[in-house]
Amino acid sequence: MELYLIRHGIATERQDEEDDAQRALTPKGWEKTQKVARRLVELGLSLEVIFASPLVRAQQTGQILLEAGLGRRLETLPALAPGGDLTEALAALAAEATLEKAALVGHQPDLGEWAETLVWGENRDKLILKKAGVIGLAFNRGAAAPGAGELFLLAPPRFLLD
Repeated sequence: MELYLIRHGIATERQDEEDDAQRALTPKGWEKTQKVARRLVELGLSLEVIFASPLVRAQQTGQILLEAGLGRRLETLPALAPGGDLTEALAALAAEATLEKAALVGHQPDLGEWAETLVWGENRDKLILKKAGVIGLAFNRGAAAPGAGELFLLAPPRFLLD
């Protein structure tokens, strides 16, 4: 299985009075995320499912990926909210018995920490995923599990844009 960890695009700045979950993508965030999505499609990536955090900016990012033709369907996964649970995310992936390619759209530092745990079996606080960036992991021996992944892609958006 191939798993793509994708950070949401550029969102509005935090405001004291605003609920963080409601922060949306900026116009620049929409544009850059659309360009990244188109580039991933041009590279031949096709996902069976895109799981996204319930936060607005992640939902918008997932929708952009879906509309670009990157995935077949978009599902909300509460485990992808900031401070979410990797075990729950892995259970959602495992529930898709024949899944070959999927994406998790979420937030930093969680996605970087999850990638480290899936590759090295522990968080090493080394991987930083930029907004609209992508981490690709392969699991050649069964389901996605801590320590079982192979890192094959770590791309900030600037490497994916024209």
